[in-house]
Amino acid sequence: MYQRGWSVRAMLPLFLPGKEFDMSKDASVDNPVEATGRRTRKKYSAEDKIRIVLEGLRSEVSVARLCQREGIPSNLYYRWSKEFLEAGKLRLKGGPSREGLSREVAELRSENEQLKQLAAELMLTNRRLKRSLTGSTFEEPDS
Repeated sequence: MYQRGWSVRAMLPLFLPGKEFDMSKDASVDNPVEATGRRTRKKYSAEDKIRIVLEGLRSEVSVARLCQREGIPSNLYYRWSKEFLEAGKLRLKGGPSREGLSREVAELRSENEQLKQLAAELMLTNRRLKRSLTGSTFEEPDS
């Protein structure tokens, strides 16, 4: 099939039938991905990865068929599955992510309390200023 003197550009139509290629000498092959007709790698969201792994764990279809349908290599599926199961183990153990989360929640609660106190002080100051402007000595009932 390969003959001496043939360039890769001349062999592209043999490997990718149905695609049209510019075979002139001045056609530049600046982007080899574009020249071969390859697509860029697809990025999967966390939700997609979880959906695929859970579907594989349910064993309704074989992993090979699932990977073929989703267009991913089986080793990628097994890597996602391993990461998914390890993250679940850590979460159930109460690993560092859980400790970090509880620390963050405590900090947010503390900040929330400080902001509530600040809002209360500003409301009292606002009420005093309104009274001083109107000259009213009448105390409004607190509600």
